[in-house]
Amino acid sequence: MATRCITVSLVLVLMSLLCMHMDAGRHLLDTPASPPPPLTLPQIPSLPKPTLPPLPAIPSLPTTPLPTLPPLPSLPNPTLPTMPTLPKVALPPLPTTIPTFPTIPTTPFLSPPPSTTTSP
Repeated sequence: MATRCITVSLVLVLMSLLCMHMDAGRHLLDTPASPPPPLTLPQIPSLPKPTLPPLPAIPSLPTTPLPTLPPLPSLPNPTLPTMPTLPKVALPPLPTTIPTFPTIPTTPFLSPPPSTTTSP
């Protein structure tokens, strides 16, 4: 009997808690949502434009004629020593036939065992 009483009381407590949460949710849904206030950016004051004085004129320099240079002396071209000629080396002619090499006899890797049966 005591367990039945505890079970019924727990069910009632749970139902009351659930109803309270549902009411709170309904109340929140009933209130109209107000839009957030628009964001306003502060105005940046415009800075005064500086006025610069005019640049002074560059005075032109007097041009003087360039002096003429004397011609360069001409030097004779140097002559290089001559290289001695080397004798040409003649190679022997290549053979026209290819030599044949002896072949190595091949043996089977695993030879069959000798026959143990005798023929009649």
